Amino acid sequence: MNVPQHIAIILDGNGRWAKKKGMPRNYGHAQGSKNVERICEDAYKLGVKYLTVYAFSTENWKRPQDEVDALMGLLRNYMKTCLKTAEKNRMKVRVLGDKTALADDIRNRIAELEEATKNNDGLNFQIALNYGSRDEMIRAMKRMCTDCKSGAIEPEQIDEALFEQYLDTHDIPDPDLMIRTSGEQRLSNYLLWQLAYSEFYFTDVLWPDFTKEDLVKAIDYYNGRDRRFGGVKEGEQ
Repeated sequence: MNVPQHIAIILDGNGRWAKKKGMPRNYGHAQGSKNVERICEDAYKLGVKYLTVYAFSTENWKRPQDEVDALMGLLRNYMKTCLKTAEKNRMKVRVLGDKTALADDIRNRIAELEEATKNNDGLNFQIALNYGSRDEMIRAMKRMCTDCKSGAIEPEQIDEALFEQYLDTHDIPDPDLMIRTSGEQRLSNYLLWQLAYSEFYFTDVLWPDFTKEDLVKAIDYYNGRDRRFGGVKEGEQ
């Protein structure tokens, strides 16, 4: 089986999963968080080198305040759990997104997690948190304009490779496969630049129910695609 080097996932359906069970939405988010740990381990054992998950978007702040507060509380707990998991599995963790809107204690935990895991040689795990692709590109352009103004770079130097170095995902290969759970078929402002040539896999399975078997199905789908670039099949000269 040809395993994608990098898989990106939109973790969708936590609230609907909880509703089906007669439970509050926050219960679904908690179970979805636990499933992230399981899928990280499964993905690494299958041979995936990079896994990026969409945990909290810039648009998620518009949700009811009690749900946002619960998600932030869940995030605080997850940061502790993730550190233990990373130590156990030698996972390298990196958080994508605009961290400035997050509470100080969360930012501190993120910094501690990234520092503690930076030399790990297991799965490269990226968490998109307060992330929106348009926001990412605007932030990148602002930094690039500042560097142009200071003379650090010249406008003539700007190309795709240089622009990518200003993105949150700099030095991370683009995803080969993007998975979205719950049946929705849209990108929701997720990795728009990075997903330009990725394969998309949509499944009706709600995120808390997503298993290793579902991950293998997505990888099988990826293997069945006839990937062409500029009209030439991948691997051909």
